[in-house]
Amino acid sequence: MTVSLPLVVLLGFFAWGAVKFLGVRTWIVVLIALFGFWLSDTSMAPAIESGTRSGVDTVNGSHD
Repeated sequence: MTVSLPLVVLLGFFAWGAVKFLGVRTWIVVLIALFGFWLSDTSMAPAIESGTRSGVDTVNGSHD
């Protein structure tokens, strides 16, 4: 059985876990999320997206 889970849901789960179990303050999670939104509007965005996609492809491997 294969389950498809968007990366944003997985990251949200980790952020919730960090706030709940590691004691990370909520405002820090919000600040990091805002930084990500602002970073996506820079010239580094294509390189970050490409690196993320290749990392996800490496983890997933080929399922032929």
